[in-house]
Amino acid sequence: MQFTIEVGRYSPDGTYADSASREESFPPPWDKSPPRRYQTYTVDLPEHAVVLDALIAIREYQDESLAVRCACRSAICGSCAMWVNGHSHLACKSKLSDFTKNGKTRVESPPSMPVVRDLIWDMGPLWKKHLAVKPWLEPKQPVPGPREEYRVPNAAMDELIQEVSCISCGCCLMDCESYAINENFLGPHALAKAYRYTGDPRDAATKERLAAYSGDGGIWDCTHCYECVTQCPKGVAPLEQILKLRKMAVDAGFTGNAGTRHADAFAESVRDSGRLNELTLMPKSTGLFNIIGQLRTLPSAFNLMRAGKLPPIIHRAIPGVQRIKTIFQRVGGRFK
Repeated sequence: MQFTIEVGRYSPDGTYADSASREESFPPPWDKSPPRRYQTYTVDLPEHAVVLDALIAIREYQDESLAVRCACRSAICGSCAMWVNGHSHLACKSKLSDFTKNGKTRVESPPSMPVVRDLIWDMGPLWKKHLAVKPWLEPKQPVPGPREEYRVPNAAMDELIQEVSCISCGCCLMDCESYAINENFLGPHALAKAYRYTGDPRDAATKERLAAYSGDGGIWDCTHCYECVTQCPKGVAPLEQILKLRKMAVDAGFTGNAGTRHADAFAESVRDSGRLNELTLMPKSTGLFNIIGQLRTLPSAFNLMRAGKLPPIIHRAIPGVQRIKTIFQRVGGRFK
């Protein structure tokens, strides 16, 4: 069966084959990534072939200059993560017939990551963020003797199975919309790893971790785009782990931040009126007495006014709002 593969080529020295297309740039927020040139190849492979099969066939039999990174070919090592048709995937797990759109499949290195050559991207930013969350256990006292071990309930460890499945392929970070516009965001991969250690009953640094993760670039910078959940090849669902960390942080008293204030303002508005009061959401999230922070939001307010999208000055409750209040009371918790 014949497949057409369009490969995004990047050469740091600027040398390309004559058959390569003119340079194509990426749209914002990836416009800082170097432009790619695309070469088209045709390969004859079985119907069950995956994208990595095609790339290896191209490298071995058509164009030995093609740079591609791979190892296990079994969706375990994560080294063949790349963009396939504009989203992150493992090439070894992506069936060609499923990814053929308009007669072809486009593969390229992710524009959100530094590119080394062709389909190989620099994993440095991924590992830097990984190390930032201190991915190791700080042993609780008393530390077991040399012939002993910590004893923890099975249920406590079962809670961490999902996070342990992470293979650090970077697919979640590649497509993360928050990271695309804010390189300081720790990202879904690092924060999923963070929960793996913060939620471990053997760890002695839980409060210190939660304090660090509650700061700038941490758990509250996630915008819930769900790309990490959609693209993770191992079902880790990093967003779920970020939400667990948020709950742990709030329960531990780390509430003096814009993220917690935003969640409080959102819930209080819905509880009291049945709908979101967008006029007060930003001031309450910034902090009503944070004068400098409030002044920084003025440009956004002016932009809303110019676009005719300023929320109503008078915020009215929906009919039957008491039913909403009853739900909050029954659920209980922070916003009851």
